[in-house]
Amino acid sequence: MMIKRILIGLLTVVLFASCSLNARITKADKKFALGEYYRAAEMYRSIYPNVPTKKRVLKADVAYKMGNAYRIVENNKRAETAFKNAVKYGCKDSLLTYYYAEVLRRNGKYKEAIKMYYQYEQMRPGNELAKNGIESCEKAIADWEKITAYEIIKDPTFNSKYSEFCPAFASADGDVLYFNSTRVARGAKKTKTSRITGQRNNDIYSSKTNAQGKWESPNPLEGEINTEFDEGTCSFSADGQELYYTLSKVVKGETLGAAIYMCKRNGGAWSEPQKLQILKDSSITTAHPALSPDGAYLYFVSDMDGGFGGRDIWRVAKTGDGWDIPENLGPTINTKGEEMFPYFRADGVMYFSSDGHPGLGGLDIFAASKRPKAKFSDADEWDVVNLLKPINSNFDDFGISFAGKQDWGFFSSNRNDRKGYDHIYKFSKPVLNFSVVGVITDSKGENLGDARVRMVGNDGSIANIQTKKNGSYTASINKNTKYVLLATCRGFLNSKKILDVADLEKSQNFTMDFQLNSVSKPVKMNNIFFKFGSAELTPESSAGLDELVELLKDNPNITIEIGAHTDFVGSDETNLLLSGQRAKSVVDYLTVKGIEKDRLSSKGYGESVPVVPDKALVKQYRFLKVDTPLDNEFIEGLKSEEQEIANQINRRTEFKVLKTTYKMY
Repeated sequence: MMIKRILIGLLTVVLFASCSLNARITKADKKFALGEYYRAAEMYRSIYPNVPTKKRVLKADVAYKMGNAYRIVENNKRAETAFKNAVKYGCKDSLLTYYYAEVLRRNGKYKEAIKMYYQYEQMRPGNELAKNGIESCEKAIADWEKITAYEIIKDPTFNSKYSEFCPAFASADGDVLYFNSTRVARGAKKTKTSRITGQRNNDIYSSKTNAQGKWESPNPLEGEINTEFDEGTCSFSADGQELYYTLSKVVKGETLGAAIYMCKRNGGAWSEPQKLQILKDSSITTAHPALSPDGAYLYFVSDMDGGFGGRDIWRVAKTGDGWDIPENLGPTINTKGEEMFPYFRADGVMYFSSDGHPGLGGLDIFAASKRPKAKFSDADEWDVVNLLKPINSNFDDFGISFAGKQDWGFFSSNRNDRKGYDHIYKFSKPVLNFSVVGVITDSKGENLGDARVRMVGNDGSIANIQTKKNGSYTASINKNTKYVLLATCRGFLNSKKILDVADLEKSQNFTMDFQLNSVSKPVKMNNIFFKFGSAELTPESSAGLDELVELLKDNPNITIEIGAHTDFVGSDETNLLLSGQRAKSVVDYLTVKGIEKDRLSSKGYGESVPVVPDKALVKQYRFLKVDTPLDNEFIEGLKSEEQEIANQINRRTEFKVLKTTYKMY
């Protein structure tokens, strides 16, 4: 009897526990259905450990629901863990595979995410979301790693330990910024916690720049705009006199859909907000307002029927007495994912955030420009481009705003926050500086402090730069410009170089050194080669000879003598004849290349003029002696391998300047 009572008691406890567990799950489900995702997630999280392991179906279901709730409130790390457990316990919901892939992508685990997307695609062949997810991950591993020229800074003026998002400039001057925040500042009205996010309801804050151009500490808006409820994304008319924003209310414990409100500037304050009657059915959510630059259209976000899935971007034309029928922006902008936070610059480019277009993960910011010949009234004529890193990341990036026509502004992101809170980041393109630097020396490497560089750009720019005492020079240059640089110095031949500066995204210095040849000393021509025992030039000589052609073109008033020299091997007569033929071969080449014949002469010196080493040559070959000619007597006193080197030095082709007044008089 006692045993029977115990068994009955245990059964009662089990049944009670089971009933209690089911009741708790039902309660959490209701919270989720009401859109109170944060509360639902926390409830599922507390329930999950109490579900017996043997109840695999139930445990998988709770884990899946927990993961989905955390996914919605952007706690992707907890969502990933929950989805992993749902898979572990055999959850059969096909959406689990897609959601799991999404949070893996948001957490930067692209290779793992690709596997899950492929699994989802097998379940639903041809699915657009799976296709975009795979493409996004593949590009995140490769192409998306490209970084644009923007610099990103988390601005401490606007950020706190709470959430801040959707910065919006109140005018084109870029000196007043509005944004949303869950912080509670002195004078703020609300302390309630959102059932959706688990954070305090948002208020609208503003900040302005002082006389020194620095941002002042933000303050909540005065007047009737901020309430106990949740104020969201702000947008302004082009003249800054109208403020549009989102408001979400909770009445009698029920979360109502978001709606768009508008108020007008009245002196230094805002008028009483008025709800916009955009749709006949006021229960349908409308949010994230943005006026077109001309004020003719109001763009907004809604999940109303007729979209492509999730939340879409819509627009509605202003009429004399209200609003026309809303129209969807079409499949170029909208996808089966989420498209939100539209924003317009004055040039008509629309920026928005999406997790449906290929991107790095989470929400990415995109720029949409009207296609050529498309009218602004055409709803679906856009070219869409991802803004890439560093503006976008594998987290949620959204709510961008530019300071008028300037290339800087702010956006919001939940990157680098362990709680997944949003914060405001400043983006700007750094001031790029491009310059050319170099040193001008003579043939011995000695610096020429009295040289000049004349620089002419194909943009019409002209500059004359004097070298410093150490022979160095520097000059500013522009990108997307081709320059001709001509180095000159009294007593030296001119030298020309080309610098082509591409469309660069980082500051850069280009080095252009010049070595000038004296007009009073013979100049050795490098890389001039003849066939053995012959006056026939080899093809390898073309590069060196072409350099001489350019030198003569850069110095049109000089005449030169080409001199060829041999070593001491062979007879004097043979060497003299061969050197003369070789010198003439060089002259013939230059003539074919367009150099006037009367500027050129040739002479063969045979072995009669051996090289006299200077300090630079002796530094290179230690067995040589300064100012000691490499004649036959000196060479015979060297080792066999040193003799060959000395003979090679003597075998040379040179030119020397005869006159510097060709066709000047």
